[in-house]
Amino acid sequence: MAPETAGDPMGGAKWVRSSLRHLSERLGGLGHPASPPTVGRLLRKLDYSPKANRKEREARGGHPDREAQFAHIEAEKRSHLAAGQPIVSVDTKKKELIGDFKNPGRVWCRAAAEVNVHDFRSDALGRAVPYGVYDLARNRGYVAVGTSADTPEFAVAAIRAWWEDEGARGYPGADRLLILADGGGSNGYRPRLWKQQLQEQICDPFGLVVTVCHYPTGCSKWNPVEHRLFGPISVNWAGRPLRDWDVLLACLRGTSTATGLAVAARLHDTAYAKGRTVSDQEMATLDLTPHEVCPRWNYTLRPRPPTTPPKPQAAEVILCG
Repeated sequence: MAPETAGDPMGGAKWVRSSLRHLSERLGGLGHPASPPTVGRLLRKLDYSPKANRKEREARGGHPDREAQFAHIEAEKRSHLAAGQPIVSVDTKKKELIGDFKNPGRVWCRAAAEVNVHDFRSDALGRAVPYGVYDLARNRGYVAVGTSADTPEFAVAAIRAWWEDEGARGYPGADRLLILADGGGSNGYRPRLWKQQLQEQICDPFGLVVTVCHYPTGCSKWNPVEHRLFGPISVNWAGRPLRDWDVLLACLRGTSTATGLAVAARLHDTAYAKGRTVSDQEMATLDLTPHEVCPRWNYTLRPRPPTTPPKPQAAEVILCG
């Protein structure tokens, strides 16, 4: 069910993309006959939400290449998994005010924590920008908590931090990386800075071939980071005011699931400027190849050969006797 699974990043609900009838037909084609009611009972045992149809209807008027893109994403995932190459799902979680502010949810306690009546940003110690990197094969999450703007430069810096802290050790000898991202936001397919930073921060310094696949518009809930990382995080800190940065990081690091999820977190206090642009000349220097399938949403960046600085010319010395 992994390719079919979507979930709520703010809770524990899960649902599937296909109907019970379609799942039943596909199971029969694989030699496992099961009626739609049987499929429904099995899904309930796996904690899938019976509200699947309501969530699915929301996307029926989507992009005409939606199904082709889902198929292409699954093909890329199978290729990288078979080769033992890393796959990460990335996105920015909901931004959080740090201070005495209400956090939705309830927690067992003798007395409710008192928090501010109003969520004024001026009363906060800061605003956290949690950028999540979920490692599909190893079921590990990594959250870089920014204190500045959510920009493409920050998004790539968070992925680079994951590679330096965990990815390189978890995948020794890896030469490829597959990134699954939403179609919009700081890691969307439109920002030039996202692609340029992937080239400069990850491809060139680490020698990695980076393939990026974006989910179609309106399909971000199928991005695994949403329900495999952000959902458990929201459940873990529900009802707990994030009074300071240490509390936030402790809640992130304390997130776990029965399936073995472990989460690492790191404060990333670099300031990032909004509005950075990338010129046509800079884009022309990238080693970027769009895929044949949905080229706007799928592309591969390869390391560029290192540039050799020109040798200084020897000065001509003329001796006069």
